[in-house]
Amino acid sequence: MVREINSRFLEKVDGFKLCNSVNNLEKAKEVIIRDTPDLILLDIFFPQGRGIELLKWIRAENIKCDVILITADKNSDTVQEAFRYGAVDYLVKPFLFARFKEALLLYKLRKKSLESTENIEQRTIDKYVIKENKVLLEEENDLVSKDSIDSKGFNQHTYERILEGIRQMRGKTFTSQQIAKLVGVSRITARRYLDYLEKEKKLVIEMEYGRVGRPKNKYKLNLDK
Repeated sequence: MVREINSRFLEKVDGFKLCNSVNNLEKAKEVIIRDTPDLILLDIFFPQGRGIELLKWIRAENIKCDVILITADKNSDTVQEAFRYGAVDYLVKPFLFARFKEALLLYKLRKKSLESTENIEQRTIDKYVIKENKVLLEEENDLVSKDSIDSKGFNQHTYERILEGIRQMRGKTFTSQQIAKLVGVSRITARRYLDYLEKEKKLVIEMEYGRVGRPKNKYKLNLDK
């Protein structure tokens, strides 16, 4: 049942295709060798063995694929071991589709960014590999004010995701629809947060007038803030 749910989730995320789905670690090894997937969505608990052993086997065999853990195992040792052996993310069941989509999109962005150039700049590494740095940089640059967000009834996590989506626009103008699709929220939700950021003077609004209909709001990062 869980495999089926995850498979349906995967179908909803652009840029991903399911190669195979198995419930046996030995069968998983055969599939990995045969199909050479880019990414494995891996549980910890199996009828025989633990998923973390498959992760160790992948690293020992020097197989070039990435792993996201999807499991009910909240044990601190397991989480640390997963990251120690190179897991790119760790999702604890039950989770929302938005968190699943976020994990896949961040993985895709990181993979695309790292493969697009031969020499990787430090800022690229910080952005896609060391997630802790992203949070620290936001706090240092005063991009997140938790008290002000909470007082307005906004969600801190969504606020940070919206900000990350804005950064991915690399200074270009964008619409609420574009941010909504990128982050995985509704257009109405994206609009609320964008308008709030505009009031904080972190964004500026540019009106785009078409031939017919109402003018369209386009947003841009306020570089003077």
